[in-house]
Amino acid sequence: MSEFALPVLYSFRRCPYAMRARLALHVCGVAYELREVVLKNKPAHMLSLSPKGTVPVLWLRSAAGDQVLAQSVDIMLWALRLNDPLGWLPRTDAAMAEAFDLIAHNDGPFKRQLDRYKYPNRSGLASGAADRDEAALWLHKLDARLRAQAFLAGEQFGLVDAALAPFVRQYAHTDPAWFAAQPWQPLASWLAAFEGSALLEATMQKHVPWQPA
Repeated sequence: MSEFALPVLYSFRRCPYAMRARLALHVCGVAYELREVVLKNKPAHMLSLSPKGTVPVLWLRSAAGDQVLAQSVDIMLWALRLNDPLGWLPRTDAAMAEAFDLIAHNDGPFKRQLDRYKYPNRSGLASGAADRDEAALWLHKLDARLRAQAFLAGEQFGLVDAALAPFVRQYAHTDPAWFAAQPWQPLASWLAAFEGSALLEATMQKHVPWQPA
């Protein structure tokens, strides 16, 4: 791929799906163009690539033809299969299947509960407490996993840690005092380490919203 055909990532800084994509792209070291999106005014080009209108969207350009990746996990896998210097990808089929199971629960039941907890009015709820508590049951399972090993992926930070951490971060920030009072110290320490990491800092730099030329 020539320097004139860099991959283009349409992203929104605070979106946890876009965050996980940026984490993998940063670690793999590939050069790319980041286009920060204003969600209320999505670029027409992004919508032409991915009509569903959600971020992230990775546009890959080459002489062989363009490719569009519009799912965050697909972007992570593309990046890490290109270059995985930190060994984020699971090394066995069983470990990969386990990682996908955790990501599927995160992106399915947990994300629905998180949205209802954070934005109860959007679901016609007076309070998000019930969904907060339902989601907490799964976080306790993650905490138990972190009591047995250093990271969700095992003995080192990996694909599943990068995929889940932005969402746990969003849950924790919804009511920081409540989160801090819960008996999940390993989970809280894991999250604090992620939030204090140079990796997160590097991928959370602010960008001026992209405008077409």
